[in-house]
Amino acid sequence: MTFKSLIVSLGTLILSTGLFYLIGHIFSIESLMFYYEFHFDGEGFFVSSGSMIPLVIGLLASFIAERQYVKKRSTKHE
Repeated sequence: MTFKSLIVSLGTLILSTGLFYLIGHIFSIESLMFYYEFHFDGEGFFVSSGSMIPLVIGLLASFIAERQYVKKRSTKHE
């Protein structure tokens, strides 16, 4: 993995994940929203977090973008 393909992968991950979380908050779509709750009382504590679906979509998009970038780069150098 070269530095440029790393930048393509991380950029795609950050942009797509951020975009899906933003869409979730703007349109109040529960499956695309991130939230974090922490409750502590005498009986113990409880931690809850929001949807990880945008992160999974971002990881898939990052994987696809990196593979496309490497494929395009390898055909360009042949």
